[in-house]
Amino acid sequence: MKENRQTSGLIFITGGARSGKSRHAQELALQWSDNPVYIATARQFDDEFKQRVRRHQQERDHRWTSIEEEKALSRLDLGGKVAVIDCITLWLTNFFIDLRYDVDACLEACRKEIDALCLQDALLLIVSNEIGMGVHAETEMGRKFTDLQGWMNQYIASKAGTVLLMVSGIPLVVKKEAS
Repeated sequence: MKENRQTSGLIFITGGARSGKSRHAQELALQWSDNPVYIATARQFDDEFKQRVRRHQQERDHRWTSIEEEKALSRLDLGGKVAVIDCITLWLTNFFIDLRYDVDACLEACRKEIDALCLQDALLLIVSNEIGMGVHAETEMGRKFTDLQGWMNQYIASKAGTVLLMVSGIPLVVKKEAS
């Protein structure tokens, strides 16, 4: 671990698509650790998405340890590590599908996971999307997911010491608690 840097806690990084969230999270992780962990939560549904995953993997060099975990983040041993969790939107999608679009069941399961994850002595950089800042979803399922995403973002932000909103590649500090 690099000296004079935060060694545990939660930093929540949110923003729109292609706002620079993942890049910024990775830059921060490398400021705090010479060998950070990258946790990918995505299920690879189609060829286009597989190409996106490959591109993200190629952006990380030998310093990174990569772990793929679709749901059970709290089971990972992250003690003493700096970890980027990318991203909550895809993680929530996995629960939403597996729990048959039941928002309440998803909220309960996801809150338990986040609570357990936060018990670890690690520096967690959690990346998420702000999907509710645009037009309303046309379908009931889309509206349910937008609500789920918004509620989970609020929950994670409430637990974070720092919340950053990425806008056009620029991090804006939304919340910063004294260390």
